[in-house]
Amino acid sequence: MFKPDFLDRFDRLVAFDAETTGKRAPSPEFIRKQPFAWKPPGVVIELGFVEILRDGESWKLGESWRTLVNPDGPIDPAAIKIHGIRPVELNGAPRFPMLLSKLRDFVAQAPIVAHAYKNERDFLDYEFARAKATSWGESAYDEERYICTQRLFAQLYPGAGKSLTSMCDRLALDSSSRDARHGALLDAEMTADALILLEQQLKHGISETPRTWTSA
Repeated sequence: MFKPDFLDRFDRLVAFDAETTGKRAPSPEFIRKQPFAWKPPGVVIELGFVEILRDGESWKLGESWRTLVNPDGPIDPAAIKIHGIRPVELNGAPRFPMLLSKLRDFVAQAPIVAHAYKNERDFLDYEFARAKATSWGESAYDEERYICTQRLFAQLYPGAGKSLTSMCDRLALDSSSRDARHGALLDAEMTADALILLEQQLKHGISETPRTWTSA
């Protein structure tokens, strides 16, 4: 349960989203059973981060960072239909280990904001371990570092649809940019915008919700 003052001690947050090959990250147990020479495939193909900075009694968006990631593996056709990222676009993209230093610097000590955070956390944990930056099954960032907008939204709007698009639609945040394709930075920015609004509603109560963008 989120309390109204749960963000009061912070001056900087980082919203995060990843686009993937369409494959789920294999479990540590599965990976430990594989032959020694087996190389785990990449999963993340795009990362998006955006700062959320204290601005008086509210927040504003700060710097952002978006990058493609070469997974050294195939992308499911169904995933391409969602994010529109084709294998040829990733040929010259950096591999995840090359991005670790910038990723760590950008996140720094900030809490990490994500929608349905367990999915995003699992992708990060997997890629950190694949890059040998952590051990399999180890968390790249402590569980308490994550703030889940899906959980906060469910607390304020019980029974409402919990997807990122459904949340933004219910909050009257324009999500029409996602109609054509999803994107890691776009989704991170939408997550950040939702968090800012949800925190205000948690503190001051929910006023009548405006007409949504997709409803007639």
